[in-house]
Amino acid sequence: MLEGFTLFAGPCVVEDDDLNLTVARAVLAAGRDVGIPVVFKASFEKANRSRLSSHRGPGLSRGLDRLATVRRETGLPILTDIHEPDQAGPAAEVADVLQIPAFLCRQTALLLAAGATGKAVNVKKGQWMSAGAMAGAVEKVRAGGSGQVFVTERGTSFGYSDLVVDMRNFSRIREATGAPVIFDGTHSVQQPGGGGDGSTGGTPQHIGALVRGAVAAGCDGLFVEVHPCPASAPSDGSNMLPLDALPDLLSDVAGIRTAIASR
Repeated sequence: MLEGFTLFAGPCVVEDDDLNLTVARAVLAAGRDVGIPVVFKASFEKANRSRLSSHRGPGLSRGLDRLATVRRETGLPILTDIHEPDQAGPAAEVADVLQIPAFLCRQTALLLAAGATGKAVNVKKGQWMSAGAMAGAVEKVRAGGSGQVFVTERGTSFGYSDLVVDMRNFSRIREATGAPVIFDGTHSVQQPGGGGDGSTGGTPQHIGALVRGAVAAGCDGLFVEVHPCPASAPSDGSNMLPLDALPDLLSDVAGIRTAIASR
């Protein structure tokens, strides 16, 4: 079971062992420096891509093998997405946290299958969902059997190729679901369909401000996608945080949390 404020960080999609381990060791060190536990996150497959030609990742078998390598070499817990109910069992053999993508947060069979593994489950709030509406998703996971469920706020879409983060949602979701609320600081700066060719764009220059605001507003943890070179990342590079920017951001986060605790 995960306890306390936690950072979920890593590349968007599983890459080769060298890249995965470089990122994993860097996020582990950054978290240790400020006393924040870290869970390594990466998706073995990205099923919800804008274009058919978009990179989807290594797939279930090879992706889980590479995630197992990260866990073995670093000792970090692992989070990965699942998209279909029959992926839950195999993913649970490697991952400590199963994640439900935002687009799938109402899929009953998927939520029940994730819960039935007994692993912690992180449900991304759909971009169209209200805070209170996430209670149903959490209820399904708990009915499946999971003893620990998180909900991740990742912005709300208004149809203008932009997402808006309502800072009230951290308390609203917590009150509606009884679950800890994580803030996704990188997908919240996505611009769906805003990449010029219909692909997803992003405004990563706003990640820091949103993360600091979310921590001040009382989120229970952070989800941040990082990469040594976002421009060369095979997925979501337009909204990633450069890996070398993570330590300074976490220092700000730690300072804000200390200030809040001392009030």
